[in-house]
Amino acid sequence: MVKLIIQIPCLNEAESLPETLARLPRRIPGVDVIEFLVVDDGSSDGTAVVARQFGAHHVVSHRRNRGLAAAFRSGLDKALSEGADIIVNTDGDGQYEGADIAALVTPVVEGRADIVIGDRGVADNAHFSPAKRLMQRVGSGVVQSLAGTKVTDAVSGFRAISREAAQRINITTEFSYTTDMLIQAGRKKMAILTVPVRTHAAVRPSRLFKSIPRFIMQTGITMARAFTAHKPLRAFVGTGSLIAFIGLLPILRFLWFVAQGDGSGHIQSLVIGGALLVLGALVAILGMVADLIAANRKLIEENLARTRALEDRITELHASRVNELPASRKRAS
Repeated sequence: MVKLIIQIPCLNEAESLPETLARLPRRIPGVDVIEFLVVDDGSSDGTAVVARQFGAHHVVSHRRNRGLAAAFRSGLDKALSEGADIIVNTDGDGQYEGADIAALVTPVVEGRADIVIGDRGVADNAHFSPAKRLMQRVGSGVVQSLAGTKVTDAVSGFRAISREAAQRINITTEFSYTTDMLIQAGRKKMAILTVPVRTHAAVRPSRLFKSIPRFIMQTGITMARAFTAHKPLRAFVGTGSLIAFIGLLPILRFLWFVAQGDGSGHIQSLVIGGALLVLGALVAILGMVADLIAANRKLIEENLARTRALEDRITELHASRVNELPASRKRAS
């Protein structure tokens, strides 16, 4: 039996949530059970109450606003604990077309993908401004390079995730999970596909960021953290080598003056160059240490994935044993 849970992170979405829930599919080929999960991220407008009234099977509530990444993590944890085989993430403001969830889920059901991203057609999407189109395309190109995978709409929150992939993804950012998740998935050699999806016009300004410069800064920090966490040797050794190369230039300048018989007045070049060479070597050494830490992180993540798999197996065994018990003993268990 294949169980799909559609999770919706929300912040003050009481007005738009009923229509969003109504648009979600009730039947999808290859899926036996569909349930809805709303993550109320500290809303003050009764979003959790509205979610229960309009058909949400599960509601997770944060006492205060913790951000989109934390809401996404809470949703994944709850969906996994409820036995989801596939998890779809969508928005509570109705930006995405609920009927397109079937297109997201199909590659996962067929075993062709671990993660499927809904491509909003950024290049010619009528709902995006020219500045937003350019920003999305540049950001997606950077993520493709860092993740080593082809994703044309990297910051799309409309995505489907298999249970195995969700168990292996560990979101660490506090801003937005989208780029962090893709870089992790790409570095872990997961199968990632994209499918075209439809969008609706935004009904309100984004609550994720207050301005485009702030969004660019936060997204850049997230991508840099994710890349250095998974490829520290390349990041630090590359940076150290660049610093050392810059330090080599004033040293060569000093040597050239020495060869000309005029080295006494250019000792500062030797001092600056030597300092940069030492700094570059220290940064490279930090990269080696960070690489060892990253190797330990991989081992920890593998053990975590195995622990989650064991938990699933224990749950399955318990359920099968309960089903084999007489009705009177089932109630006792």
